[in-house]
Amino acid sequence: MNDKIKWIQNSMVKQNGTGASTELFNKMAIEKAINFHRTFPDYQPTPLRELSKLANNLGVGGIYVKDESYRFGLNAFKALGGSYAIGRYLAKRLNKDISELPFEVLTSPEVKEQLGDITFATTTDGNHGRGIAWTARQLRQKSVVYMPKGSSQYRLERIRSEGATAEITDMNYDDAVRMTAVEAEKHGWVVVQDTSWEGYEEIPSWIMQGYGTMAAESIEQLNNLGIEKPTHIFVQAGVGALAGSVQGYFASLFKEGRPETVIVEADQADCLYKSALAADGRPRVVGGDMATVMAGLACGEPNLIGWNILRDYSDVFVSCPDWVAAKGMRVLANPLLGDPKVISGESGAVTAGLLSTLMIDEGLKEAREALHLDEKSQILLFNTEGNTDPFKYRSIVWDGELPSAGR
Repeated sequence: MNDKIKWIQNSMVKQNGTGASTELFNKMAIEKAINFHRTFPDYQPTPLRELSKLANNLGVGGIYVKDESYRFGLNAFKALGGSYAIGRYLAKRLNKDISELPFEVLTSPEVKEQLGDITFATTTDGNHGRGIAWTARQLRQKSVVYMPKGSSQYRLERIRSEGATAEITDMNYDDAVRMTAVEAEKHGWVVVQDTSWEGYEEIPSWIMQGYGTMAAESIEQLNNLGIEKPTHIFVQAGVGALAGSVQGYFASLFKEGRPETVIVEADQADCLYKSALAADGRPRVVGGDMATVMAGLACGEPNLIGWNILRDYSDVFVSCPDWVAAKGMRVLANPLLGDPKVISGESGAVTAGLLSTLMIDEGLKEAREALHLDEKSQILLFNTEGNTDPFKYRSIVWDGELPSAGR
C-alpha cells in the first residue's frame, strides 16, 4: 500500500464568475439554516480553537480549528445537515416556510398529528446516522439506519441508543446507499442522504445548507479575533457534501478574493482527487472495500452538487494515507504548551495531520509553494468529529497505531 501523500493542483478552476452557481450557499440561504438551528434548545456555536503555538512551530500566521466535537452533544457536525434537511422536508409537507417551524413547533404534538408517522432512512458510517436518529427521536418519528461493512460496533450502538432500527451490512458505503434507496421505495420511507444522484438532489442540497451553519459560525468567530477571512481552508471530503458546502459558502461570500482551499481525502476513497487528476470536469468513482481508518470519508462516489462546486473553486486536492489522520489526532490531542487540546477522531484530524506534514516535509515543498503557505497564512481547519469510536481513538493516540515516523 502506498504510504505517500499525493496532491494535485486543480487545473479546472473557473475565473470571473463563470463557475457553478453558489446561490444555494449564499449568505441569505445559510442564515436561514443557522436561524433554524438557533431554535434548538441544545444549540450553541461550537468553539473555534486558536493553535498559535503550533502555527509558530510550523511557520504560518495562524491555525484555527472549528471544533465540532461539541455539536448538540453528539460529538460530530453531521446533525446540522440531517436536522435541517428533515426540517425543510417537513416544512414542504406542511406547506410552510422553515422560518415558521422553529424546533418547539416542529416537535409539538399538533405538528406530529398533522404529519402522522414517518420513517426516515439513511446509510452512514456512524455520525450522519446518529444525527438522523437523534432528529427523528426528537420529532417522535422512526428511523432506519444501514451501515457499510467494517463499521464500528460502538457507533452502531450509539445510533440504536437514539431509537433507530440499525444494522451493519456486508456492502461498501455506496452499495449500501443504493440498497437503502430500494428499501425506502418498497416501504415508503423518506431517504435523507448527503449523496446526490439524478432525481435525488433536493434533500442533499438541504443537508449541505445545514452544514453551512458551521462555516457561518467560523467566519463570525474569526472576525471576533480580528481576522477578516482565512487565507486558507483545509477541509476533508467523503462524498464532498461538507467540502462543497464550505467551498460554496466562502466562494459566494468572497468571490475572487476567496480563501485558497485544499480538499483532503482518504487514499482508499479518493474519488475527488482522481476526478481532479482526470481534469475533464467529470467526476470519477472509486469502488471496492475502501478500507480506511477514516470511516467518515470512506465514500467512493461524489455528490454531484458538491463536485461541481469543488471542481470550479477549489485549489488543491490531496489523497492521504491513514497515518496522516493518526498523526493529526496525536498533534491535536498533545498540543504545544499554551495551545488548547482538541479531541479529534480519524476523519476529523486528517487536515491537521496534513498541514503538520506539509509544512515540514521537503518532499511536499512544491505543494507548499503552490498554495503560497507562509508566515502570513491564516488557516482554518474543521474538526468534524470527536472520539466517536473511543476504542479506535485510544489505539491510535495512546498505543501508537499507524505511526508516522519513518514515512
